Amino acid sequence: MAFVDEIQFHIRAGNGGNGVVRWRHEKGKEFSGPSGGNGGKGGDVYIKAVSDIGLLSNYRNKKKFEAENGGHGMKDSMHGKNGENFVLDLPVGSVVENLGTGEKFRLDKVGDTAMILKGGRGGLGNEFFKSSVNTTPMESTEGQPGEEADFEIELEMIADCGFIGLPNAGKSSLLNALTSAKAKVGNYAFTTLEPNLGEMYGFILADIPGLIEGASEGKGLGDKFLKHIRRTRLLCHLISAENKDVVEVYKTVRKELLEYDKEMKDKKEVIVLSKTDEIDPEDVKKKMEELMVFGENIFAISVLDDRSVKSFKDNLVKILRQ
Repeated sequence: MAFVDEIQFHIRAGNGGNGVVRWRHEKGKEFSGPSGGNGGKGGDVYIKAVSDIGLLSNYRNKKKFEAENGGHGMKDSMHGKNGENFVLDLPVGSVVENLGTGEKFRLDKVGDTAMILKGGRGGLGNEFFKSSVNTTPMESTEGQPGEEADFEIELEMIADCGFIGLPNAGKSSLLNALTSAKAKVGNYAFTTLEPNLGEMYGFILADIPGLIEGASEGKGLGDKFLKHIRRTRLLCHLISAENKDVVEVYKTVRKELLEYDKEMKDKKEVIVLSKTDEIDPEDVKKKMEELMVFGENIFAISVLDDRSVKSFKDNLVKILRQ
């Protein structure tokens, strides 16, 4: 199923039930007073953050949600039932915007809950209007409509760690090696068209689609890739050892990141020289030394070497836990 990180819905809170005109009948009397109950309140609408980062994909064909209406009032002073509230589960990291008012709600951690629409009040039954000067009121009121609006949901944070790099850097292969993900792997550009996700000891890892020079200007799949990268907490920059000039490759990707968003420079990063099985050990050593000038967390890995995968996995977990 395709990964979905933006979606729009129309959402409606429940309408309030109507109040009614009813009369209490007692034996031997035509009636003995008003007994029309009030209508029930319409259900409210809430959003709640859950850990399922791919949840929006389940809503692709669902464009409308609504809470339950309140029940109408009844005889014998019985009030209508309040409508059930509706709770819309959304992935943690979602930003929900009311397109009518511009109000935004953020779901920053699992369990965060917010009411986004209020249900309508129930109407009043004729018993409510009884008084010393009006013993047989014929009045009742209708329930109020619930609030409704169009909402846009955007998933702002999709992963703890995002694998970035040029196409064919080995991101999908590494994701598969570190997690139970089954990301598609192929030796051609744009194997990944949407982020692939996997879980490692409770951390979400994302294989971000391959970046190309000029992406910040819309080339290739353009800034859609860069938007995904911005939504990760830690960047894992993969550079294939097959490249002759690994420094130039590193600078190319960094240039695209910073041209898209200057704040990318503050995002923590690890650098991985991937596909080390493709070159001689001496060349691996040389390229690692060239990359050392860009940071402290530099790793060499081949997904065909279980030891290098385990070593990187252990170090990545330590970094993510800091």
